[in-house]
Amino acid sequence: MRVPRMIAVTLVGVAVLAPVAACSSDEPAPGRNPQAAPPVPPTPTPEPVHPFTGLPDAARRPVLAAKIENTSAGKPQLGLKSADIVYVEQVEAGLTRLMAIFSSRLPPKIGPVRSARISDLHLLPQFGKPALAYSGVQTKMIPKVQEASLVDVSDSRAPGAYFRQPGRYAPYNLFAGTRRLLAKAPAATKAKDIGLTFGDAPQGGVPRKTFGVRYPAARFTFGWSQAAGKWLIWQDGKKNMAAEGGQLGAPTIVVQYAKTERSEYHDLNQSYTPLVHSVGKGRAVVLRDGQAFKARWSRATEEDGTVFTTESGEPMNFAPGQVWIVLAAPKPVIP
Repeated sequence: MRVPRMIAVTLVGVAVLAPVAACSSDEPAPGRNPQAAPPVPPTPTPEPVHPFTGLPDAARRPVLAAKIENTSAGKPQLGLKSADIVYVEQVEAGLTRLMAIFSSRLPPKIGPVRSARISDLHLLPQFGKPALAYSGVQTKMIPKVQEASLVDVSDSRAPGAYFRQPGRYAPYNLFAGTRRLLAKAPAATKAKDIGLTFGDAPQGGVPRKTFGVRYPAARFTFGWSQAAGKWLIWQDGKKNMAAEGGQLGAPTIVVQYAKTERSEYHDLNQSYTPLVHSVGKGRAVVLRDGQAFKARWSRATEEDGTVFTTESGEPMNFAPGQVWIVLAAPKPVIP
C-alpha cells in the first residue's frame, strides 16, 4: 500500500517544477505584462549664447559700433565695460583709438566719441550693416563712408543723441546716448555669427602673468588677475580705469598681428593714417585663463568674420565674456 503513495508524490513534484522551467525563457509568464524599459532622458538643448561673447543670451539685438578716444586726455572712458568686443587700432602719430561693439548689453551713455578711420570701414562689414557712432571723418573719406556697409549715426546725422559732458574739454567731451543712437538706426543689423568660438581652452598654452604690445607712441600691458578672472589693462604704465569705476579688463585678449601700412589719408599735420589689413591671414596670440596661446587668424572677405584657430588648425576657443582684439603690426609702422 505504501508504493503507490510514493509514485504519486513524485508525479506531483514533476508537475510543480515544469512551470518554473518555463518562466526562465524570454517569453513573459502567462497573465503578466513585459517589464517596460527605463525611459531614456531627453538630450538637453544647448542654451543659446551670444555670438560676440559666448554668454547665455537668446536675444540678437542690433549692433552699435562706436569710435572711442584712447589717449590720456579722453580718459576715463564711459561705456566700455558694457561692450561685447573692443578693437584697438593704430591711428596717426603712432597713437591708438578704440572701436567698441555693443549688442548684448547697452550702457546708457558712451564716450568720448571721436572720428572714424579707414580701417573701420574694412572691419564693419562682417557685422552686416551696424550703426556707427562717430564725430566726423577726413574730407576725402566722406564718399567712402557713404558707400560703406553701415548706418551713419554720427553727430551730424543724429545730433540729438549727442551732448557735451561737463567737466571735460573739447574735443574730448562729446558723449552720446545709446538708445537715441539706435532709434536713428532702425535698419541696423542684429548680432550674428562672426566666426568667434567659445568654450574650454585648448592644449598648449604657456602660463603668463603679463603680456605687452607696443605701438610707435602707445604701450599696452595685459596682466592676469585670478581674483577678477580677467586680464586687466594698463596703458603707458597706468591702470586703464573706467568712468563707471574699476579697471578695464577682459577674460580674453587677442593680439592680432596684421599688415599695417600708410593709407592715402592724413590729418592737418600731414601725419598719415595707418591702414590695417584685416582681410587675409596671419599670426595671433590669444590670452585667456592666465595662459598665452599661439594662434592663427584668417578672414576670406570683408563680409566674413575672422576665424581664429590653434597652430594645428583646431578652433581657438575664447573664454566667455568680453573680448579685446588688439590689431598690431608685425613690425612697428613709422607714423
